[in-house]
Amino acid sequence: MNEEFYTLQNVDFLMHLLWIIPLLVGVYIYAAGRRKSCLQALAGSGKIENFNDSHLGANRVWKAVIVITASIILIIAISRPAWNPQPQVRMQKGRDVVFLLDVSKSMLAQDLRPSRLERAKLAIKDCIEKIRGDRVGLVVFAGNAKVACPLTLDYGFFREALDNAGPDSVDRGGTMVADAIRKTTEDLLNQTDNSFKDIILITDGGDEEDKDKTLTKFATTAAQEAGEKNIRIIAIGIGDEKNGSRIPLTDENGNRYFMKYNGKDVVSRLNADMLRKIKDATPDGKYVPVGTGSFELDSIYKALIDSAKKRDLEEKTVRRYEEKFQLFLACAFVLLFVQYLINEKNVKADGVN
Repeated sequence: MNEEFYTLQNVDFLMHLLWIIPLLVGVYIYAAGRRKSCLQALAGSGKIENFNDSHLGANRVWKAVIVITASIILIIAISRPAWNPQPQVRMQKGRDVVFLLDVSKSMLAQDLRPSRLERAKLAIKDCIEKIRGDRVGLVVFAGNAKVACPLTLDYGFFREALDNAGPDSVDRGGTMVADAIRKTTEDLLNQTDNSFKDIILITDGGDEEDKDKTLTKFATTAAQEAGEKNIRIIAIGIGDEKNGSRIPLTDENGNRYFMKYNGKDVVSRLNADMLRKIKDATPDGKYVPVGTGSFELDSIYKALIDSAKKRDLEEKTVRRYEEKFQLFLACAFVLLFVQYLINEKNVKADGVN
């Protein structure tokens, strides 16, 4: 039969339970050997052939064959065999969600362990495990922005792109949030419907580069432009807002040192002011100040995005098979009942009362 017309929907169960069959065969062989040894002991100096056991011995063989066959059929039933596929059209509902991840060197600060960046990546991975049906994309940014993963339902491909994200993913240093928002809206979200779109911005804001608030103004303007396209921004602020943290780096020889500017250690603090203004610039925007606390992005996603309205993303044709495990269960039970009726008791020896 061609694989196209049938399937085993729990094939893993089939592979895991097949070991039962050789085990059963071994048990029956061992039992037959033990029975022969007992008969030999009972016969003593006589001959085993004096025991009239040929008919009942054949019955035991039949019972063993039937039990083993029934076990094979039961295992097949557990694997949920199905055939007669029928095409069925399903609509995939969801939202378009882009994770906008800051990979600048300030994200290497370790006020969150093991670092801001690694903690953010772990949180995104946990979040992806809970997503069902939403298309996701990844944009990484520092001094410029790069699309690391276009919008996709292939979460495995997304995870691979996320694993490769780091300061080397972009070719310019800095924290240009405005450019990252524009890159996302123009390259990924501009091609979709004017609703059901979200940006999850994860950054420390790069406050050391924005003492005159110019970058904050640029980021706010970019957020307003995104809001005009009905794109919501959920800003996640990570890092210590008050004391900040030094930025550890490693040279080509593996030696560790801290980033310096004009001979002094650079201390990176969370630029919460920028993220609050970004939140206010988009409809229903949100700001989540993680700081140096727990980072449960999956809970944030569930509360703010998973419960939001979704649209039809794509039409998908799937094959729906008719499950037939009931037939196999019935056959197995009939065989087990038949073996129950076969007699293998009342063994008598010739001339022995």
